Amino acid sequence: MFFRRRKPRAPTFEERVESLKQNGFGAEIRPDGTVLLTRAGCGATVRGGGETQPVIEQAGILLNGEIAAVVDGGYQKFLQTPSGRRAPALASHLKALHAFVEDLREGLGLTSLYNESLGTTNDLHLYDRVQNRDRGVSRRPWERG
Repeated sequence: MFFRRRKPRAPTFEERVESLKQNGFGAEIRPDGTVLLTRAGCGATVRGGGETQPVIEQAGILLNGEIAAVVDGGYQKFLQTPSGRRAPALASHLKALHAFVEDLREGLGLTSLYNESLGTTNDLHLYDRVQNRDRGVSRRPWERG
């Protein structure tokens, strides 16, 4: 029948990685099944989701072969590696990381969310509005007791 529409075909994880390679990303398959994707001093570990969307496990600036996350020092952003090395984050680092993550998300076919695209979220920081939110109404700073 001519009314029959074709089902959209979702590319496999391997096809998405190949398309990223063709767009200037370097790809290294790791023994644990993740793929290290790199470009312009930035890197990310990505895990294939099987039937679901791929998952970006960690993204950041490459420092001595490790992926450094952006952490907030209160007065300045820092790059911190899993081994504990810290370095100040420059504006050029943050711009490169932003462009890298946006291109990576687009290449993997992921949705780009506003707060994530700003580069302001990370797993090492506890946000004020999230702290104790599951315990009911939190005590306000002016309330003593």
